[in-house]
Amino acid sequence: MFKKLSFSTLTSVFLLCAVSTVAYAAGDELGLAGLKYFTVSVFTAGFALALAAFGGAIGQGWAIRNAVEGIARNPESSGKVTVTLLIGLAMVESLVIYALVVALILIYAHPQSKSIAALFGH
Repeated sequence: MFKKLSFSTLTSVFLLCAVSTVAYAAGDELGLAGLKYFTVSVFTAGFALALAAFGGAIGQGWAIRNAVEGIARNPESSGKVTVTLLIGLAMVESLVIYALVVALILIYAHPQSKSIAALFGH
């Protein structure tokens, strides 16, 4: 079940990223390609960040549950399990932060930023 969920999540994120590329490559009759690319990038970044946060929360909950079960079975190993758990949680959280960085790059560092600013009068 978990492998199917992970595969479907990765597939949907890949498809959303592909949608932003297709929108960028599409023809433009009105001269608003930059705005269309920006809009699709914002939606893609938001959805990708939501999926990353969901996956990170699932992973952290699973890790905490297994750590608590391990400590309950062997209380003497609580120090080692806690240290390993905290390092693992930091690694999972860093993946969500990487998704945030990629989302911000999608939103703010795209090729048509000057033309979009010109559309809004800046």
